[in-house]
Amino acid sequence: MYYNKVDISGVDTSKLVVLKEAEKMELLRKYKQGDKVAREKLISGNLRLVLSVIQKFIGRGENADDLFQVGCIGLIKAIDNFNTDLDVRFSTYAVPMIAGEVRRYMRDNNPIRVSRSLRDLAYKAMQAKEQLTILHQKEPTVKQIAEHIGFKQSEVVLALESITDPISLYEPVYSDAGDTLYVLDQIGDKSDDSNWLDEISLKEAINLLQPREKNILYLRFFLGKTQVEVAGEIGISQAQVSRLEKYTLDKIKGKI
Repeated sequence: MYYNKVDISGVDTSKLVVLKEAEKMELLRKYKQGDKVAREKLISGNLRLVLSVIQKFIGRGENADDLFQVGCIGLIKAIDNFNTDLDVRFSTYAVPMIAGEVRRYMRDNNPIRVSRSLRDLAYKAMQAKEQLTILHQKEPTVKQIAEHIGFKQSEVVLALESITDPISLYEPVYSDAGDTLYVLDQIGDKSDDSNWLDEISLKEAINLLQPREKNILYLRFFLGKTQVEVAGEIGISQAQVSRLEKYTLDKIKGKI
């Protein structure tokens, strides 16, 4: 990357100012009263916030400079629409606005073809999300978005997922003292425990079988021979093979 890049879009990131929450609120109040200088200070004082948001989007084929500039547009929208009368931290409101702007940009530049109807619904949902965020000063749920635009929640989820870029299972999501946690580590399989326990039980049940019972199963299910072929090989009738096979399988089922 660009993770260690000092200069991005002509901005020296090592010299960026970080405003305290009280300073942000004071500048926001001044801006709402018409102070344009306060707006510029708010923008420059929150560029590190933009950098932190775009980190998770970098590495998906997009230029870091472009993402930073798009993120700045989201930051400006957040500054222009923030309601200072509500008890909400500016960063809480700004982060989804910045991320939303970046997602919109990436959606419009997505090489994967998505149907027009899904794209239109996704666009409506993203607009609704932005409107509800401005209205309530917090990020809305998918259910709230669906109700706002008059669609089923499942339809909204499908539309939003259709324009989401796929990510690698090996994409890092957290790193602490050199121990990196990847997306793969966050994926669970509820059947894992039961699968390996069933496998152990099956092996134990097979080990308890008589040699002839094991041989019949081996010939039938590992070599794929018919009951007639098995009967000829071990010297008994096909009817006996059938009975022994059924008895052996029931025996195994009883042990598991």
